[in-house]
Order: sequence, then C-alpha cells, then structure tokens
Amino acid sequence: MKRSIKSLLVALVVSLSLAVPVLAGPDKGGPPQDILDLAEQGSLPAMNILGRIYALGAGVPQDYAEALKWLRKAAEQGFALSQIYLGDMYNKGQGVPQDYVEAHKWMNLAAAQGDKDAAKSRDAFARKMTPAQIAEAQRLAREWKPKK
Repeated sequence: MKRSIKSLLVALVVSLSLAVPVLAGPDKGGPPQDILDLAEQGSLPAMNILGRIYALGAGVPQDYAEALKWLRKAAEQGFALSQIYLGDMYNKGQGVPQDYVEAHKWMNLAAAQGDKDAAKSRDAFARKMTPAQIAEAQRLAREWKPKK
C-alpha cells in the first residue's frame, strides 16, 4: 500500500512538472501561484516542482539559485525526487561548483529509498571519483538526517 501511494505521488509530480510550461507561460512571468503557495506552505512535491520550474526555465527565466533553494528544502526533508535533481545539479555544476561527493551523497540517499535510477546514477558518479571521495560521500550519506 505504501509503495503504491509513493508511485502515485511520483507520477503526479512528474505530470505536473511536464504541465508547468502550459500553466505558467511566458506571459505570466512567474510560476503558477497555486504551486508557489503550496511550496511556501511546506508541500514537498510543490517544492520539487517549483525547483524544476526554475532549473528548466519553464515559463520563468532560468534561475539555478532559486531552483537550488526549493530543491534543497525538499531534499533535506527526505523527498527522493528532489534528492535526485539536487544530486544531478551537483554532478553538472548547475548553480553550484561541480561536486561529485555531494552528487553521490544525494543520489545515495534517494537510492536508499528504493529508487533504482538514483542507484545507477550514484554508481556512474562513483566511476569519476577517487576511493577517498566515495568514502566521504558514503560517510555524509550515513550521517545525514532529514530536517523538519
């Protein structure tokens, strides 16, 4: 039962993420107000969507700082999809200095929640890292605690 709710939530987040360009539109100049309101009220899926809106420049000017703000808020509370996007931004150096240790850590946290794609990405990042970097990323993931 818990797994099916999680799958449904992920499908909803992905669907809404794809709909954002239509909802926001270049003439509106900002993200959809309802998503912004939900994110500000603490909705993790809404924070994730808002982060993706800014990362992709979907209906808004691309803004990695704003994307990181929203993705980090959700990722730090344990939202796996945001952990994946945040890890990808560290891998690519989007809005942050490229950091494979942080990328690996975030992907490892999402993989620990059962996300197989996150595990594959984590393993791909590890191939670019030294053993010391991998050990550091694993230590950071072990010591990580979600924020409230």
